[in-house]
Amino acid sequence: MDTVTRPEHYRKGTIEAIDYIRSSLGRDLFLGYLEGNVKKYLHRWRYKNGVEDLMKASWYLDLMIRETGDGSDKA
Repeated sequence: MDTVTRPEHYRKGTIEAIDYIRSSLGRDLFLGYLEGNVKKYLHRWRYKNGVEDLMKASWYLDLMIRETGDGSDKA
C-alpha cells in the first residue's frame, strides 16, 4: 500500500477523491487546495509523520506544477 501517492482510503468508490475535488472546485480553487496541502504537510512533518509528510508535500506540489501546465501560474 502506498500511503503517499495512492492511499487506499481515497480510492473507494468509482472516482478517486482528488479527481472529485478537482472537478468540483474548478482550476483556481483546486490550485489553492493543492497549495494548502503543501503548506499543511510542510508545517507538520517534524511533529507527525516525518519524511512521509515531506513526500506528501512533494506529491501535492508536483500535481500543482502539472495543473498549471508549463509550471508557471499566469492567472
